[in-house]
Amino acid sequence: MVIAFTPAFFGKFPVHMSTQIEKPFILAKERYAEIGVDVDQVLKKLEEVPVSIHCWQGDDVGGFEKDAGALTGGIMATGNYPGKARTPDELRADFEKAVSLVPGSHRISLHATYGEFGGRKIDRDKISVEQFQNWISWAKTKEVGLDFNQTYFSHPKSADGFTLAHPDKAVRRFWIEHGIRCREIGAEFGKALGQTTLTNLWIPDGIKDTPADRRTPRERLVESLDAVFAKKIDPKLNVDSVEPKLFGIGSESFVVGSHEFYLGYAITRQKLLTLDAGHYHPTEGIADKISSVLQYLPQIALHVSRGVRWDSDHVVILNDDLLAIAREIVVNGYLDRVRIGLDYFDASINRVAAWTIGTRNMVRALLIALLEPPAIKAAEAAGDFTSRLALQEEAKTLPFGAVWDYYCESKGVPAGEAWLAEVKKYEKNILSKRK
Repeated sequence: MVIAFTPAFFGKFPVHMSTQIEKPFILAKERYAEIGVDVDQVLKKLEEVPVSIHCWQGDDVGGFEKDAGALTGGIMATGNYPGKARTPDELRADFEKAVSLVPGSHRISLHATYGEFGGRKIDRDKISVEQFQNWISWAKTKEVGLDFNQTYFSHPKSADGFTLAHPDKAVRRFWIEHGIRCREIGAEFGKALGQTTLTNLWIPDGIKDTPADRRTPRERLVESLDAVFAKKIDPKLNVDSVEPKLFGIGSESFVVGSHEFYLGYAITRQKLLTLDAGHYHPTEGIADKISSVLQYLPQIALHVSRGVRWDSDHVVILNDDLLAIAREIVVNGYLDRVRIGLDYFDASINRVAAWTIGTRNMVRALLIALLEPPAIKAAEAAGDFTSRLALQEEAKTLPFGAVWDYYCESKGVPAGEAWLAEVKKYEKNILSKRK
């Protein structure tokens, strides 16, 4: 069950439908009805689709560990825009502001480094749900689900580029224990909130230049993963996913957990596979992978991102890649089998705006997919590829913008660019005062 944010909880605005929004919507609704699309049903369905919004956009993947050092593991947040969240309370406040500007039902995804440690040094093999009690209390108050991510980067025991595939058994044991603890925390989230938590596993393990032995690290990784997942956890509380990658900074030539590796592992162990839009070749999209992987797995997860020339995690924009991802999910009937999450971090612009832009675009792409005329698929099924192409092109200029503006206002969210004024006001009153 996914519970929607409510206007009272997240400061959304009273619903007051302007005639400038309502009149175009009525005309758009009539136009869509002519081509067999029930807009009311589309908006009802869209409201039920949650997006798992990543906490780490708000503080450049910093987290709250004592003596936290620089980012490692091929992760880089560029820029130094003022107003970064420095505490869990500031991060939660910034997140609340961002989601007050996004229509629909959403969740927040945490990394293990975002616990509240009270100034103590609690290493990652010792973390427990105790460090996340404030997150649970906040989530209960806001009626929002929590997802979780194991954190294998930015730590002395990952400094040489290896964690679960490390040649040192003691180091592997440390990270195995971390993975076990994270799954237990995920289950506690699910139990406390009455919503299933997704706990995702990604490791940075790899080699900068051509390796002499690719087999042994992968054998070690299989052994470590089996140890992490050995304990059975009620899937109503927590489900597990594994996330592949093509390359990273410092692992350009070899990544232990490649796509093929984790695809095989997910299928044989019945784990979710997380497809990250930035974890493949720059010319390779993840949209086409969705229907392929779902032939063999009951569910998958997505980390929707935007790579520019490399896995640069730019803010998600409404481009062809995003539209293709949303369409594959919607048109193939996968909304209940794909857990949609975001993963990007831009420190060069206002971080609340970055959250808002990317999440609004994800929801907007889903709306466009839901509004697709059924005649397109029907033409293909009939072998009429001429009509298919013609209708695909005509669909690009259908009045989805009028439907989007109406949806925003109907959910107490600013339509068009009006949300930006709210972010600018928040920056002036709150963010600018952070040193």
